Amino acid sequence: MASEDPDAENLDSIAFRNKDLNSENSYRGHTTRDFKNKEISFKIVQNDDKSDSLILLAGLKNIFQRQLPKMPKEYIARLVFDKNHTSLSVIKNNSLVVGGITYRLFNDRNFAEIVFCAVSSSEQVKGFGSHMMNRLKDHISTSTDAHTFLTYADNYAIGYFKKQATEITLDKRLWMGYIKDYEGGTLMQCTMVSRVKYVDSKKILNVQRNAVLEKIKTLSKSHIIYTGLTHIKDGYFPVDPYSIPGVAESGWTVEMDSIGRSEAQSKLQTWQENLVSEMQVHPSAWAFLQPVDDKEVPDYYLHIKNPMDLATLMENIKTGKYDNLETFIYDTTLIFNNAREYNGDSSRYGRCASNLQKYFDQKVADWKKKFLNNT
Repeated sequence: MASEDPDAENLDSIAFRNKDLNSENSYRGHTTRDFKNKEISFKIVQNDDKSDSLILLAGLKNIFQRQLPKMPKEYIARLVFDKNHTSLSVIKNNSLVVGGITYRLFNDRNFAEIVFCAVSSSEQVKGFGSHMMNRLKDHISTSTDAHTFLTYADNYAIGYFKKQATEITLDKRLWMGYIKDYEGGTLMQCTMVSRVKYVDSKKILNVQRNAVLEKIKTLSKSHIIYTGLTHIKDGYFPVDPYSIPGVAESGWTVEMDSIGRSEAQSKLQTWQENLVSEMQVHPSAWAFLQPVDDKEVPDYYLHIKNPMDLATLMENIKTGKYDNLETFIYDTTLIFNNAREYNGDSSRYGRCASNLQKYFDQKVADWKKKFLNNT
């Protein structure tokens, strides 16, 4: 049990004699540098009435009281110095306590309760928090029969304990009535894997990641980097996609490209039909529903060389004329420009054209924002 560990077996600077741990990039810059310079050490401490232990516990108490202002100071002091509780202290320059975790071990029930966890404000955002938790996991899993942490986290602490679960799988009969219940807190659980050395977890994950990437290389050529195309510098002209290095190897086919184009085209055509249908019932669209009757306006086609109306626009959509947004916008805009050119901007027809164009432009902007920006 933790309370029976002799000083020689505690976490007293063990990592700083291990070159592999000191050289790994598991922790943020400041922390790694402090480890290498042996400025930071870790020690398991209990109230054994010895002066060295009491000094460390007093330092932890002060940090918890500063960093946990909502917790009664007397309550913190009582638990830190309680002989049923144990603490992992983070020590800087062999004397200054800069953080730690106080916990209570229930060895015969196979779990430990994390009571307090804090790091001095001057040492935060340096990786001490995650590293000291990994230290504690390794100590508990190798030195006790416990395999689970339980803790009540308030709203501020849930972020720190985010890798723990709120689903409690440990048998209620083991912990109910034994751990401290805080009003407004969320009970969280962390189950440790005995074969994992948590201070090496980043290194282990990197090894696994590299192994997966190496395996992928035997099945895929996605890691190969090809030089860019040079013909673009000489001007634009058609290029056979299969002549581009890496395209064939990627598994691309012409059919795949046509499928993608047909899906995009179908989506565009549906939107065009819906938009023109909406425009046809717009209050300002009455003058543009059908082609201009040359019997009613004999000289119209003498002045307007590219006539357009909503009925013709819809027919063009259904026959697949507008396979891109630009040609659709061009023909639709003809309706508005023709009306203003023939009738004048301030005329009844000109004002209707401007109102309908404003509606059309907004719909086009919405389409671009929704679809084009996500492609």
